[in-house]
Amino acid sequence: MFRRFLVTLCKRTLLLFSLLAGLGCSAQLLPSDVSQRIERQIRGYYELPDSVKVIISPAHASDFPSYDAYTITLDGGNEKKTYEFLLSKDQKTLVRITKMDLTKDPYAENMKKIDVKGRPVRGNPAAKVVVVNFDDFECPFCSRAHQTLFPELFKEYGDRVAFIYKDFPLAEIHPWAIHAAVDANCLAAENNDAYWDFADYIHGNQHVINSEKGRDNQFAALDRIALNEGAKFKVDAGKLQACTKAQKDEAVRASMKEGDALGIDGTPTMFVNGRMVNGARSVEEFRTAFDSALHDAGVAPPAHPAASASQPASPASSATH
Repeated sequence: MFRRFLVTLCKRTLLLFSLLAGLGCSAQLLPSDVSQRIERQIRGYYELPDSVKVIISPAHASDFPSYDAYTITLDGGNEKKTYEFLLSKDQKTLVRITKMDLTKDPYAENMKKIDVKGRPVRGNPAAKVVVVNFDDFECPFCSRAHQTLFPELFKEYGDRVAFIYKDFPLAEIHPWAIHAAVDANCLAAENNDAYWDFADYIHGNQHVINSEKGRDNQFAALDRIALNEGAKFKVDAGKLQACTKAQKDEAVRASMKEGDALGIDGTPTMFVNGRMVNGARSVEEFRTAFDSALHDAGVAPPAHPAASASQPASPASSATH
C-alpha cells in the first residue's frame, strides 16, 4: 500500500499546518522535539503506517527568505520518495509547494516517462494521438473501460489513434492481476493480435477466472486461456508455455513503477498524448478527450453518432478498484 501513500502525498499540492516548537538549531539539524512534531503531523495527515520511515534532512537555502528548506524522505523499504518542504524561521509553519516549470509541456513530460517500446499497438502505429492505458486485468472498471474502447470507439478512431496498454495491477486487492499481465506479455512477445485477443477475452470474462476456487486454479485458468489464444494465432507453443510457467514479472513491475512516477492511484488511468484521463469514463467523455488531442495535433476528429447507448461510469470509481 506504500505507493498509494506516496501518490496521495504527490497530489496534495499545498500543505500548511501549525507546529508548536521552540527556537534554535544545532549544526543545521532540527531540535529533536521539532522533528518529532513534524513527523507526527506528516504521519497523521497522510495516514502513514509505522513501517514507513520519515527522514528529515538538515536545512538548506530556500527561495523564500522567511523559510528554510528541508528534504523529507519517506522510506518504505523497497521504495523511497523525497519531497521538499519549507519551514518558517519561527518553526511554527510547514509548507509544501509544488513548483511548475512553464518552459515545459506537462503532457509531453508525461509521455517521456512512459516506455512503449515493444508494446502491442491497436490502431494506427503512426498516429499523431497515442492513448496509453494503464490497465489491471482483474479490475472491474478496467473491464468496463475496455469494452467501451473496443470495439465502439476503436471503430471510430482506429485510423487516427494508437491504443497501447501498460500494466498497473493493483496486487493488494487483485490477487490474479499480475499473473494475467505476465501471461498477456508472453503472448505479446509472440503475436500482437494474440495479446489483444487475450485482453478482450479477460476483460469480457473476468467472472470465468473469479469463479475458480483458489488462487492456483485461477492461475491455471489464465494459463489455459493464454495457451488457447496462442494456438489460435499459431504461436510457438513451447515458447509460450515456458513463458507462462516461468512467470517472470520484471516487465510488469517496471510498468508499475512508471505508473507510480506518473502519479497513478487507480485503474484504469489513460494518458491521451500525455493528458491524464482516469476512471471508466463514458463514451462521450472519451470522445471529448480524444477529439481535443486530435485538434491539438492538427487532425480532424471522426464523425460521431448522434447519440450513444453506452452508460456512463463514475470516474471516481477507479480509486479503489
